[in-house]
Amino acid sequence: MKYLNQFSVFDLDKFLNGKKLVVTGCAPLKDNDTGKVLGTRVSTVIFADNTEYRHKDGETGSNRFEKLNIKVSKIISVPENAVVIPVNAVGTIYGEFRNQLSIKAEDIRIVQPPKQ
Repeated sequence: MKYLNQFSVFDLDKFLNGKKLVVTGCAPLKDNDTGKVLGTRVSTVIFADNTEYRHKDGETGSNRFEKLNIKVSKIISVPENAVVIPVNAVGTIYGEFRNQLSIKAEDIRIVQPPKQ
């Protein structure tokens, strides 16, 4: 992803402001060592990104269509194509170039169910 370093003391609420997250799937969140189910991994895509970023001279861009996995600490089911917001979530930037984002949340709130 781009521009994550602008949120070094990472303010997930500020980063998600102006974005629309659409669910692409759910899967069990498992402990890598034991295989025990710890919760749910909700896969989303940033469908809309209206965040104003500080760009370098002449550069443009956004995080539209970037994928975000949200690790929820309980077993839930969220329908595909629902628009969601993570509840009581914390974001952590990681990676060699500080361009990866890990999100952990207590729950997922559906703000717009999928269209039938």
